[in-house]
Amino acid sequence: MGSKCCRDDNIQIKDEILTAQNPDVTAPPIPENKKSLSQQGSKQSQVEDLQAQTENKQKEYDMAIDEQELKQEKAVDSVIQEQTSKVPEIVQTQNMTIEQSNQYFVDIVKNEVQSQNQTDNCVKSQGRVFKFGVETFVKEKEGLIGTHYNFGKVLGQGAFGKVWKATNKTTGLVRAIKQIKKSSIIKEEESRLFSEMNILKNLDHPHIVKLFELFQDENNYYLVTEQFIELYRYLSGGELFDRIKKMSSFSESIAADYIRQILLATAHCHEQQIVHRDLKPENIIFISEDPKSQLKVIDFGTSRKFDNQKAMSKRLGTPYYIAPEVLGHSYTEKCDIWSCGVILYILLCGYPPFVGKTENQILERVKTGKFTFDPEDWDPISKEAKAFITKLLRVDASKRLSAKQALEDPWLVKYAPSTQVNRKVLDNIRQFQAQTVLKQALMSYMITQMSTQKEIQELQKEFQRLDINNDGFLSKDEFLKGYLQIQNDLKLAQEEVEKILEMIDINRSGLIDFSEFCMAAMNQEKLLSVQRVEQAFKIFDQNGDGFISKKELEAVMGDLGDDIWNQILTDCDNNGDGQISYEEFVKMLKNKKL
Repeated sequence: MGSKCCRDDNIQIKDEILTAQNPDVTAPPIPENKKSLSQQGSKQSQVEDLQAQTENKQKEYDMAIDEQELKQEKAVDSVIQEQTSKVPEIVQTQNMTIEQSNQYFVDIVKNEVQSQNQTDNCVKSQGRVFKFGVETFVKEKEGLIGTHYNFGKVLGQGAFGKVWKATNKTTGLVRAIKQIKKSSIIKEEESRLFSEMNILKNLDHPHIVKLFELFQDENNYYLVTEQFIELYRYLSGGELFDRIKKMSSFSESIAADYIRQILLATAHCHEQQIVHRDLKPENIIFISEDPKSQLKVIDFGTSRKFDNQKAMSKRLGTPYYIAPEVLGHSYTEKCDIWSCGVILYILLCGYPPFVGKTENQILERVKTGKFTFDPEDWDPISKEAKAFITKLLRVDASKRLSAKQALEDPWLVKYAPSTQVNRKVLDNIRQFQAQTVLKQALMSYMITQMSTQKEIQELQKEFQRLDINNDGFLSKDEFLKGYLQIQNDLKLAQEEVEKILEMIDINRSGLIDFSEFCMAAMNQEKLLSVQRVEQAFKIFDQNGDGFISKKELEAVMGDLGDDIWNQILTDCDNNGDGQISYEEFVKMLKNKKL
């Protein structure tokens, strides 16, 4: 998946190392005395050897599974066991009766379970749970994709299909559409494809590529994502990373900025119990050709949910970037940190830390974890940068930095952006209002599906200034620290933050997600411009009759149920005709009384 479908990789390896048929494309150039044999010939024979080794292995893959219900059950059991053991002590120390202690115990468990259920990502209306988060609008859409998009030029082509530049016919927004031929993928790859979709649609982070829509027809699957330019290709053009070394503008500060963005995405994934397992330059993208364009991580085809209590064993990755413990079939999410260390090493010198004449030699050197900083290339680089790389490339994963620890390293902190929050952004959040379920849904749709990267780029910076612990969420305490920069009265600041959280935490997770932040932080007149409101109405009014029905709303948002729909009609349907007209739609969004 990801960049793989743009190259002639033809990768179908499940329990072995993922390698490309064209190492010249996947590996950075190496100085003449450091080139591998794969760049001097015998490439096809090496790939055939590796594929032959894997043909007899069981074709397995890692599926990302939803463990939320199981985790909740375990959490409740844990609370019960913990609190049960405390009952005798409570009775004795608090002079309670057995009946009082039992009630005390029940209340504790109830509170713990309620706290646990806050992470369900839902809004309750009249007793019914309605799923409402970043994944709400990422669904397989009905109809042919050609009725929704105009296809432009081909951005890439490979064994699995093509990547097209396309334009949404209603909004005019440019997207990348990955067309995957059903005939070109085996059943395991198909399952892995849907596993990737399931992971990607639930990730909401400024440095992770956004998945918008899914389509399929008789012959193809289509993934609609943000338009992007591959970091690898953007930095290539014959000289690739060697060119970076010669660029006076490509300083340690730029390298620090790049790796910080990659680590922020990695930290967010790890916080969500997701491991990427194939971080490499090909899977890091620029959204535009703007020199200041932000980076995003793509290709979650080898990703999976992980359990902190159980090591992973599938041997997945790419030779130059794979961690030594992955080769030993026992590893944790810190395999991603090793890959980040290799990427940074390459960014600063132009070639990888582990090289060899054959793929096997490369892997043997990865296993030892021994690398050097050649004085010819590394003398101009600071000792702090070299020390940071060493911490990322520790063979003993238990001593390797975590993503959060890496983001706090002195070398990265030295080049970190300012922490001074923009007062205007905080004022926008204070003024945000969306009292109805439909308005919350529509504004969330507009920010996640209809905004441009340029519009949210500045908001992205503000979000990260507030996100002190770098987990990709804003907690109540982080919001409070931000508001104390403009509001000296602690009590007033606390009251303000309480109101804000109640208003913009629409998935009731107890935290502010990136999209929720952007929805509230963007200037409301800009977000609800006449053009955008008209476009949104056309998207929901699928038959073009000038009204939005329950069926049309559900086509975009999923099953609502009669209670949610009746609540929406109560809020918006002024004339009681059981549907929403354009006038009612506009009045509701503009906070005008009906």
